[in-house]
Amino acid sequence: MTDSDPNEPRKLSKESKEEALRRILKKRSDIAGEMNGVAKRDAFSIPESHYKIEKFSDYQTLTLQQSLAKKVNLESPYFQEHDVLARNTTVIGGREFINFGTYNYLDLNGHPRVNDAAYKAMVEYGTSASASRLVSGERRPHRELEAKIAEVHGTPAALTFVSGHATNVTTIGTLLGKRDLILHDRLIHNSVLQGALLSGAQRQPFDHNDWRGLDDLLMRSRRKFEKVLICVEGIYSMDGDVPPMPEIIEVARKHKALTMVDEAHSFGALGARGYGIGEHFGLKPGDVDIWMGTLSKTLAGCGGYVAGSEALITLLKHTASGFLYSVGMPPPMAAASLEALRIMEEEPERVRQLQANGKLMLELAREAGLDTGYAIGSTVLPVITGSSLLAVRLSRALFELGINAPPIIYPAVEERIARLRFFLSSAHTEEQIRFTVAQVADQKKKLENSPL
Repeated sequence: MTDSDPNEPRKLSKESKEEALRRILKKRSDIAGEMNGVAKRDAFSIPESHYKIEKFSDYQTLTLQQSLAKKVNLESPYFQEHDVLARNTTVIGGREFINFGTYNYLDLNGHPRVNDAAYKAMVEYGTSASASRLVSGERRPHRELEAKIAEVHGTPAALTFVSGHATNVTTIGTLLGKRDLILHDRLIHNSVLQGALLSGAQRQPFDHNDWRGLDDLLMRSRRKFEKVLICVEGIYSMDGDVPPMPEIIEVARKHKALTMVDEAHSFGALGARGYGIGEHFGLKPGDVDIWMGTLSKTLAGCGGYVAGSEALITLLKHTASGFLYSVGMPPPMAAASLEALRIMEEEPERVRQLQANGKLMLELAREAGLDTGYAIGSTVLPVITGSSLLAVRLSRALFELGINAPPIIYPAVEERIARLRFFLSSAHTEEQIRFTVAQVADQKKKLENSPL
């Protein structure tokens, strides 16, 4: 009998093959069973707060706050349905209120000319652009509005977006990246923070209006980054004050940084013609790299815009995701904002009246001993209560007296600076302002001296 060749494959009998196959199949079954058991154990070990929305911590916190409010007989002051156009007065539940909860700063929302412009554009183009502007959503009102915005800001070009919040998010997210730095005022709007998050850039706040602190930050860190963007607001939406723009511009030039100003609450409110913080300080258009604004406030529409150099607008128009992948602004909205802007230019008395109302309310509030924080007397006037509970109770007391002034509470602001926030309009009368301030002071004092 000769020895078998070790290189020859071993031959198995039919029975041996079947046994080998059974062993292989059993092994696979055992492995699958083990894996299935592990998967089941892992699935059962995942807490519900990771996959059930009603168990999310944010939702639990919200429901707890609502439950506590009910226990002290406090109804939510939010999502009140208004029955009519919101001007210096409004109607809620069939009852008229003095209204300090509207962005209708120059009383142009509802103006006959604005309504007519929107109606004509609707008849001609419909209620939607029906496509992104890049593809086939470009309409004449878009271009006319952008040309007028650029003219007012004194810049070569401008671009409008369908959302004001998204304007900041997508602009910052497009222009900055992971090698860059975003420096912003500590009180900056949420949209800037979200834009910074999208961009991947490092973010560093500086103390409110502290241009010297900003200079120190750049002295220490400028060379560590490629692009640096400094973001401020023209009028701070929670505090009603303005940034020291000449000093901030000087710091930016010194350190070769870009500047961006959010004019959401300052356009229509600052400057002799309402052209914003640039006119207020006598700045040149090129002193600021990115002029941003919204159309939902002074301009009686919806959306936002960016004004600046041809290079900036060309870059955004072809690369900003919030512009490219979003439907174009509804043509009626663009036409309405364009007409509102024309009226603002033709009737500068609206701007003067808004400014006078802001200063009057601030003076009266201070005389009454109310804490108005940083306010300078403009479109926004805070009355700081120092307690979310007091802010909600005060808002409710004023509501019962026919005054609509929504509270701003934690976590929108820190608990120690919870407040009522009053938006001023050119349509408010002196009588309405005096009555309101007197009632705020009186009701606040009563609530501070009374238990729940």
